[in-house]
Amino acid sequence: MAKTIVVKQIGSPIRRPDVQRQTLIGLGLNKMHRTRELEDTPAVRGMVNSISHLVEIVEERG
Repeated sequence: MAKTIVVKQIGSPIRRPDVQRQTLIGLGLNKMHRTRELEDTPAVRGMVNSISHLVEIVEERG
């Protein structure tokens, strides 16, 4: 069973650099308070760390 993390968007992409907006879209988040369950890989962790002020890790599974 693969490890997964649940990520929730807590910040708005308004007035943020385009790179941060594209990272949110890459994670599958585009509206406030939406959650996604993503596979826990180094690439996903790097994306979450680069926009840590806009998202939070709600839960780690597996």
